[in-house]
Amino acid sequence: MDDIRAAAIALYDRFTHEGMDRRAFMAELTRLAGSAAAASVLLAGIAADPAAAAIVPDSDHRIRARRMSWPVGGGRSMKGYQAEPRNPSGPLGSVLVIHENRGLNAHTEDVARRLAVAGYRAVAADFLSPVGGTPADQDAAREAIGKLDLGATAADAVATLRLLKSLPGSNGKAGAVGFCWGGGMVNRVALTAGSALDAGVSFYGPAPDPTLAARIQAPLQLHYAELDERVNKTGFPWRDALVAAGKTVDAHVYPKVNHAFHNDSSAERYDAAAARLAWQRTLDFFGRYVAA
Repeated sequence: MDDIRAAAIALYDRFTHEGMDRRAFMAELTRLAGSAAAASVLLAGIAADPAAAAIVPDSDHRIRARRMSWPVGGGRSMKGYQAEPRNPSGPLGSVLVIHENRGLNAHTEDVARRLAVAGYRAVAADFLSPVGGTPADQDAAREAIGKLDLGATAADAVATLRLLKSLPGSNGKAGAVGFCWGGGMVNRVALTAGSALDAGVSFYGPAPDPTLAARIQAPLQLHYAELDERVNKTGFPWRDALVAAGKTVDAHVYPKVNHAFHNDSSAERYDAAAARLAWQRTLDFFGRYVAA
């Protein structure tokens, strides 16, 4: 069963990140599982469950949360979800949360609330805002993200970081954390943000050309899954190039875990121990560079 699970996770990665046709994906998953019914059960465990329970519910008394929109220049605007401590003890550091390739969803909003509980003003932005926002259908969301102008998307992120640093009650610092597509976007934003980004945390994000490492200004923390060969092919050279360029980089590889190990709404890929450790490292990192 472990071999079938591993093969199914690899197949799902091809489907969600390499443009594999859904019909071909389901046919191959059915062959692996042995029947259409077994394939459906297997897929339910691998894919993210939009109905999964939140770690920090929207009603948590320690925070306040709201929907918001803001301008990013050039006639463009963004929408998103903001969460912050209900009773802050002083000026707040801000964190931009960048979603996976399914767009802004309940899980990403939950991550924002976790940051609010930890003492940050967190904004989970919908990077599909310029094309109408995240659709309910995950396949449609992935397709829309694949069509984004990544340069314009990075510029939207930088504009959001600058806005967060200027809001009343801010301590003037802003970080970014992203997962999967969002982890790759953290790397991309770090190349162009300059002083707008005070720290970036990338979870299993595809990486830029290593020759660009010298352009990075902000400290970066990089989280990789040992079994995530697709991302690691670019991620490890990026990590090594940052080190060679003398950049502040804190990189970690989590043994025997898969891509998306931090996403607790994906039962088959989530690894609780690795997720807890990576999240604590994330909070410690932001504590050094964004909260202070």
